Amino acid sequence: MEMDGRKIKILQAIINDYINTAEPVGSRTIAKKYDLGVSSATIRNEMADLEEMGYLEQLHSSSGRKPSDKGYRLYVDKLMQIPDVTPEEEYMIKTHILNSALFEVDRILKQATSILSELTKMACVVKAPSVGKSSIKCVQLLSIDINNILLLIMTDNGIIKNNVIRIGKSVSLEVLTKLSNILNARLKNLNCDQINLEVINNLKRDLEGYEDIFNAIIPVLYESLSAVDKSEIYTEGSTNIFNYPEYKDIERAREFLSLLDNKDKISGLLDSNSGISVKIGTENFVEGAEQCSVISAIYSINERPVGEIGVIGPTRMPYSKIMSLMANVVRELNYILTHMYPQDR
Repeated sequence: MEMDGRKIKILQAIINDYINTAEPVGSRTIAKKYDLGVSSATIRNEMADLEEMGYLEQLHSSSGRKPSDKGYRLYVDKLMQIPDVTPEEEYMIKTHILNSALFEVDRILKQATSILSELTKMACVVKAPSVGKSSIKCVQLLSIDINNILLLIMTDNGIIKNNVIRIGKSVSLEVLTKLSNILNARLKNLNCDQINLEVINNLKRDLEGYEDIFNAIIPVLYESLSAVDKSEIYTEGSTNIFNYPEYKDIERAREFLSLLDNKDKISGLLDSNSGISVKIGTENFVEGAEQCSVISAIYSINERPVGEIGVIGPTRMPYSKIMSLMANVVRELNYILTHMYPQDR
Protein backbone atom coordinates (compact mmCIF):
# COMPACT_ATOMS: atom_id res chain seq x y z
CA MET A 1 0.00 0.00 0.00
CA GLU A 2 1.49 3.33 -1.05
CA MET A 3 1.45 6.64 0.81
CA ASP A 4 0.18 8.91 -1.97
CA GLY A 5 -0.52 12.65 -1.92
CA ARG A 6 -4.18 12.25 -0.96
CA LYS A 7 -3.39 10.07 2.04
CA ILE A 8 -0.75 12.58 3.18
CA LYS A 9 -3.26 15.47 3.00
CA ILE A 10 -5.84 13.48 4.95
CA LEU A 11 -3.29 12.42 7.58
CA GLN A 12 -2.09 16.01 7.95
CA ALA A 13 -5.68 17.23 8.39
CA ILE A 14 -6.39 14.56 11.03
CA ILE A 15 -3.23 15.40 12.99
CA ASN A 16 -3.92 19.16 12.88
CA ASP A 17 -7.49 18.59 14.03
CA TYR A 18 -6.56 16.18 16.82
CA ILE A 19 -3.79 18.48 18.13
CA ASN A 20 -6.35 21.31 18.34
CA THR A 21 -9.34 19.40 19.77
CA ALA A 22 -8.07 16.23 21.54
CA GLU A 23 -11.11 14.49 20.02
CA PRO A 24 -10.86 11.43 17.74
CA VAL A 25 -11.46 12.59 14.18
CA GLY A 26 -14.11 11.16 11.84
CA SER A 27 -14.33 11.32 8.04
CA ARG A 28 -17.28 13.75 8.14
CA THR A 29 -15.28 16.21 10.26
CA ILE A 30 -12.42 16.15 7.75
CA ALA A 31 -14.81 16.53 4.80
CA LYS A 32 -16.53 19.56 6.42
CA LYS A 33 -13.49 21.37 7.84
CA TYR A 34 -10.92 20.78 5.11
CA ASP A 35 -11.49 21.32 1.41
CA LEU A 36 -9.77 18.19 0.14
CA GLY A 37 -11.99 17.78 -2.95
CA VAL A 38 -13.09 14.24 -2.09
CA SER A 39 -16.22 12.73 -0.51
CA SER A 40 -16.64 11.64 3.09
CA ALA A 41 -16.80 8.01 1.90
CA THR A 42 -13.45 8.34 0.08
CA ILE A 43 -11.90 9.93 3.17
CA ARG A 44 -13.26 7.05 5.30
CA ASN A 45 -11.62 4.50 3.00
CA GLU A 46 -8.32 6.37 3.05
CA MET A 47 -8.46 6.58 6.86
CA ALA A 48 -8.94 2.81 7.02
CA ASP A 49 -5.84 2.40 4.82
CA LEU A 50 -3.85 4.83 7.01
CA GLU A 51 -4.85 2.81 10.08
CA GLU A 52 -3.77 -0.40 8.39
CA MET A 53 -0.42 1.26 7.55
CA GLY A 54 0.04 2.17 11.22
CA TYR A 55 -0.33 5.97 10.94
CA LEU A 56 -3.72 6.13 12.69
CA GLU A 57 -5.34 4.41 15.66
CA GLN A 58 -9.00 3.78 16.50
CA LEU A 59 -9.87 3.54 20.19
CA HIS A 60 -13.33 2.00 19.59
CA SER A 61 -15.01 0.59 16.51
CA SER A 62 -17.59 3.40 16.54
CA SER A 63 -15.17 6.27 17.26
CA GLY A 64 -13.07 8.40 14.96
CA ARG A 65 -9.32 7.98 14.67
CA LYS A 66 -6.31 9.63 16.22
CA PRO A 67 -2.68 9.76 15.10
CA SER A 68 -0.30 7.01 16.21
CA ASP A 69 3.31 7.63 17.22
CA LYS A 70 4.25 6.63 13.67
CA GLY A 71 1.81 9.20 12.30
CA TYR A 72 3.24 11.97 14.46
CA ARG A 73 6.76 10.96 13.40
CA LEU A 74 5.90 11.35 9.71
CA TYR A 75 4.21 14.66 10.49
CA VAL A 76 7.26 16.02 12.36
CA ASP A 77 9.80 14.76 9.82
CA LYS A 78 7.99 15.54 6.57
CA LEU A 79 4.71 17.44 6.81
CA MET A 80 4.71 20.30 9.29
CA GLN A 81 6.07 23.79 8.69
CA ILE A 82 7.88 25.71 11.44
CA PRO A 83 6.28 29.15 11.97
CA ASP A 84 8.15 32.28 13.05
CA VAL A 85 7.66 33.42 16.64
CA THR A 86 5.54 36.54 16.98
CA PRO A 87 7.22 39.89 17.79
CA GLU A 88 5.56 39.73 21.24
CA GLU A 89 6.99 36.26 21.92
CA GLU A 90 10.44 37.32 20.75
CA TYR A 91 10.32 40.37 23.03
CA MET A 92 9.26 38.25 26.03
CA ILE A 93 12.09 35.77 25.45
CA LYS A 94 14.76 38.46 25.08
CA THR A 95 13.52 40.42 28.10
CA HIS A 96 13.21 37.40 30.40
CA ILE A 97 16.68 36.03 29.63
CA LEU A 98 18.43 39.40 29.41
CA ASN A 99 17.03 40.50 32.80
CA SER A 100 18.71 37.50 34.44
CA ALA A 101 22.12 38.10 32.81
CA LEU A 102 23.59 39.73 35.90
CA PHE A 103 23.20 36.49 37.83
CA GLU A 104 24.84 33.05 37.81
CA VAL A 105 24.18 30.54 35.05
CA ASP A 106 21.63 28.64 37.16
CA ARG A 107 19.43 31.74 37.44
CA ILE A 108 19.62 32.38 33.70
CA LEU A 109 18.66 28.77 32.96
CA LYS A 110 15.70 28.93 35.34
CA GLN A 111 14.49 32.11 33.62
CA ALA A 112 14.85 30.53 30.17
CA THR A 113 12.90 27.47 31.32
CA SER A 114 10.25 29.66 32.93
CA ILE A 115 9.57 31.70 29.79
CA LEU A 116 9.57 28.57 27.59
CA SER A 117 7.01 26.99 29.92
CA GLU A 118 4.88 30.13 29.91
CA LEU A 119 4.87 30.40 26.11
CA THR A 120 4.36 26.69 25.33
CA LYS A 121 1.91 26.01 28.19
CA MET A 122 3.86 22.79 28.81
CA ALA A 123 6.19 21.43 31.46
CA CYS A 124 9.78 22.47 30.77
CA VAL A 125 13.04 21.12 32.15
CA VAL A 126 16.67 22.16 31.91
CA LYS A 127 19.85 20.27 32.65
CA ALA A 128 22.46 22.62 34.10
CA PRO A 129 26.15 22.25 33.20
CA SER A 130 27.99 19.50 35.03
CA VAL A 131 30.87 20.60 37.24
CA GLY A 132 32.73 17.43 36.29
CA LYS A 133 32.82 18.50 32.66
CA SER A 134 34.00 22.04 33.34
CA SER A 135 37.44 23.60 33.56
CA ILE A 136 38.71 26.31 35.89
CA LYS A 137 38.30 29.88 34.68
CA CYS A 138 39.39 31.69 37.82
CA VAL A 139 40.57 30.94 41.38
CA GLN A 140 40.42 33.59 44.09
CA LEU A 141 41.46 33.62 47.76
CA LEU A 142 39.63 36.15 49.93
CA SER A 143 40.14 36.98 53.59
CA ILE A 144 37.25 36.33 56.00
CA ASP A 145 39.03 36.76 59.35
CA ILE A 146 42.36 35.90 61.03
CA ASN A 147 41.85 32.13 60.82
CA ASN A 148 39.63 31.71 57.74
CA ILE A 149 39.95 32.45 54.04
CA LEU A 150 37.45 31.87 51.24
CA LEU A 151 38.47 29.79 48.23
CA LEU A 152 36.36 30.84 45.24
CA ILE A 153 36.44 28.66 42.09
CA MET A 154 34.68 29.79 38.90
CA THR A 155 34.40 27.39 35.99
CA ASP A 156 34.16 28.14 32.28
CA ASN A 157 30.47 27.29 32.20
CA GLY A 158 29.56 29.72 34.93
CA ILE A 159 29.42 27.44 37.96
CA ILE A 160 30.79 29.05 41.09
CA LYS A 161 32.02 26.99 44.02
CA ASN A 162 33.17 28.44 47.32
CA ASN A 163 34.69 26.83 50.39
CA VAL A 164 35.99 28.22 53.66
CA ILE A 165 39.58 27.19 54.46
CA ARG A 166 40.87 27.34 58.03
CA ILE A 167 44.47 28.51 58.41
CA GLY A 168 46.88 28.65 61.35
CA LYS A 169 48.08 32.24 60.97
CA SER A 170 46.86 35.53 59.54
CA VAL A 171 47.68 36.21 55.88
CA SER A 172 47.80 39.71 54.40
CA LEU A 173 45.75 40.87 51.41
CA GLU A 174 48.98 41.24 49.41
CA VAL A 175 49.95 37.62 50.08
CA LEU A 176 46.43 36.36 49.21
CA THR A 177 46.64 38.22 45.88
CA LYS A 178 50.06 36.67 45.21
CA LEU A 179 48.77 33.17 46.07
CA SER A 180 45.68 33.67 43.91
CA ASN A 181 47.92 34.57 40.96
CA ILE A 182 49.99 31.41 41.54
CA LEU A 183 46.85 29.26 41.65
CA ASN A 184 45.52 30.81 38.43
CA ALA A 185 48.86 30.37 36.66
CA ARG A 186 48.89 26.65 37.49
CA LEU A 187 45.18 25.75 37.35
CA LYS A 188 43.47 27.98 34.79
CA ASN A 189 41.79 26.07 31.92
CA LEU A 190 42.37 22.68 33.61
CA ASN A 191 39.55 20.26 34.40
CA CYS A 192 39.53 17.71 37.21
CA ASP A 193 41.21 14.98 35.14
CA GLN A 194 44.04 17.32 34.12
CA ILE A 195 45.03 18.23 37.67
CA ASN A 196 47.57 15.42 37.89
CA LEU A 197 50.56 14.72 40.13
CA GLU A 198 52.84 16.99 38.10
CA VAL A 199 50.44 19.93 38.51
CA ILE A 200 50.12 19.24 42.24
CA ASN A 201 53.91 19.03 42.75
CA ASN A 202 54.48 22.29 40.83
CA LEU A 203 51.81 23.97 42.90
CA LYS A 204 53.36 22.65 46.12
CA ARG A 205 56.72 24.08 45.11
CA ASP A 206 55.18 27.45 44.20
CA LEU A 207 53.37 27.63 47.55
CA GLU A 208 56.44 26.80 49.63
CA GLY A 209 56.10 28.49 53.01
CA TYR A 210 52.31 28.31 52.83
CA GLU A 211 51.93 24.56 53.37
CA ASP A 212 48.78 24.94 55.48
CA ILE A 213 47.05 26.75 52.59
CA PHE A 214 48.32 24.21 50.04
CA ASN A 215 47.19 21.26 52.20
CA ALA A 216 43.74 22.81 52.60
CA ILE A 217 43.29 23.80 48.96
CA ILE A 218 44.01 20.48 47.21
CA PRO A 219 41.19 18.35 48.71
CA VAL A 220 38.73 21.27 48.38
CA LEU A 221 39.74 21.70 44.74
CA TYR A 222 39.09 18.05 43.90
CA GLU A 223 35.85 18.02 45.86
CA SER A 224 34.58 21.14 44.09
CA LEU A 225 35.37 19.83 40.60
CA SER A 226 34.37 16.20 40.98
CA ALA A 227 31.80 15.85 43.76
CA VAL A 228 28.91 17.19 41.67
CA ASP A 229 29.41 15.19 38.51
CA LYS A 230 25.64 14.92 38.02
CA SER A 231 23.98 17.94 36.47
CA GLU A 232 21.23 19.76 38.31
CA ILE A 233 17.77 19.45 36.73
CA TYR A 234 15.28 22.31 37.05
CA THR A 235 11.58 21.98 36.21
CA GLU A 236 8.99 24.67 35.46
CA GLY A 237 5.28 24.49 34.65
CA SER A 238 4.50 21.00 35.96
CA THR A 239 0.88 21.96 36.66
CA ASN A 240 0.35 23.06 33.04
CA ILE A 241 -0.58 19.45 32.27
CA PHE A 242 -3.92 19.93 34.02
CA ASN A 243 -4.94 22.16 31.10
CA TYR A 244 -4.91 19.09 28.83
CA PRO A 245 -7.81 16.61 28.78
CA GLU A 246 -5.34 13.71 28.56
CA TYR A 247 -4.47 14.32 32.21
CA LYS A 248 -7.98 14.47 33.63
CA ASP A 249 -7.33 10.79 34.38
CA ILE A 250 -5.83 11.14 37.87
CA GLU A 251 -3.58 8.09 37.47
CA ARG A 252 -2.07 9.40 34.26
CA ALA A 253 -1.57 12.83 35.85
CA ARG A 254 0.11 11.25 38.88
CA GLU A 255 2.39 9.20 36.61
CA PHE A 256 3.39 12.33 34.68
CA LEU A 257 4.14 14.35 37.84
CA SER A 258 6.12 11.41 39.22
CA LEU A 259 8.16 11.36 36.00
CA LEU A 260 8.96 15.07 36.30
CA ASP A 261 10.02 14.53 39.91
CA ASN A 262 12.55 11.84 38.95
CA LYS A 263 15.76 13.61 37.90
CA ASP A 264 17.41 10.44 36.62
CA LYS A 265 14.48 9.76 34.29
CA ILE A 266 14.35 13.36 33.09
CA SER A 267 18.09 13.24 32.41
CA GLY A 268 17.49 10.10 30.33
CA LEU A 269 14.85 11.89 28.26
CA LEU A 270 17.17 14.79 27.42
CA ASP A 271 19.72 13.32 25.05
CA SER A 272 19.89 15.61 22.05
CA ASN A 273 22.99 15.17 19.91
CA SER A 274 22.62 18.32 17.87
CA GLY A 275 19.94 20.80 16.88
CA ILE A 276 16.40 20.19 18.14
CA SER A 277 15.45 16.61 18.98
CA VAL A 278 11.87 15.28 18.98
CA LYS A 279 11.04 11.97 20.68
CA ILE A 280 7.48 10.75 20.40
CA GLY A 281 5.68 8.34 22.71
CA THR A 282 7.31 4.92 22.67
CA GLU A 283 10.52 6.42 21.26
CA ASN A 284 11.16 7.49 24.86
CA PHE A 285 12.76 4.45 26.45
CA VAL A 286 12.03 5.71 29.97
CA GLU A 287 9.36 4.17 32.18
CA GLY A 288 6.40 6.52 32.54
CA ALA A 289 7.18 8.51 29.39
CA GLU A 290 5.59 6.18 26.83
CA GLN A 291 2.62 8.51 26.32
CA CYS A 292 4.69 11.70 26.24
CA SER A 293 6.59 13.62 23.62
CA VAL A 294 9.85 15.40 24.42
CA ILE A 295 11.29 18.26 22.39
CA SER A 296 14.81 19.12 23.53
CA ALA A 297 17.85 21.09 22.41
CA ILE A 298 21.44 21.62 23.47
CA TYR A 299 22.55 25.06 24.66
CA SER A 300 26.15 26.21 24.46
CA ILE A 301 28.80 28.59 25.76
CA ASN A 302 31.23 29.70 23.03
CA GLU A 303 29.77 26.97 20.77
CA ARG A 304 30.71 24.33 23.38
CA PRO A 305 27.64 22.26 24.40
CA VAL A 306 27.14 22.48 28.17
CA GLY A 307 23.55 21.37 28.83
CA GLU A 308 20.05 20.72 27.51
CA ILE A 309 16.62 22.26 27.73
CA GLY A 310 13.39 20.44 26.95
CA VAL A 311 9.59 20.58 26.74
CA ILE A 312 7.59 17.55 27.93
CA GLY A 313 3.90 16.98 27.31
CA PRO A 314 1.30 14.75 25.66
CA THR A 315 2.02 13.34 22.19
CA ARG A 316 -0.79 15.66 21.05
CA MET A 317 1.40 18.74 21.32
CA PRO A 318 1.75 21.55 18.75
CA TYR A 319 5.17 20.39 17.56
CA SER A 320 5.86 23.12 15.01
CA LYS A 321 5.05 25.99 17.40
CA ILE A 322 7.06 24.50 20.27
CA MET A 323 10.06 23.85 18.02
CA SER A 324 9.96 27.47 16.85
CA LEU A 325 9.86 28.77 20.45
CA MET A 326 12.59 26.33 21.52
CA ALA A 327 14.93 27.47 18.73
CA ASN A 328 14.40 31.11 19.71
CA VAL A 329 14.98 30.50 23.43
CA VAL A 330 18.14 28.47 22.80
CA ARG A 331 19.52 31.08 20.40
CA GLU A 332 19.01 33.82 23.01
CA LEU A 333 20.40 31.62 25.79
CA ASN A 334 23.55 30.84 23.78
CA TYR A 335 24.05 34.54 23.04
CA ILE A 336 23.75 35.63 26.69
CA LEU A 337 25.92 32.81 28.07
CA THR A 338 28.64 33.34 25.47
CA HIS A 339 28.79 37.07 26.19
CA MET A 340 28.86 36.45 29.94
CA TYR A 341 31.69 33.94 29.66
CA PRO A 342 33.75 34.97 26.62
CA GLN A 343 36.74 32.92 25.57
CA ASP A 344 40.09 34.26 26.65
CA ARG A 345 41.98 35.67 23.71
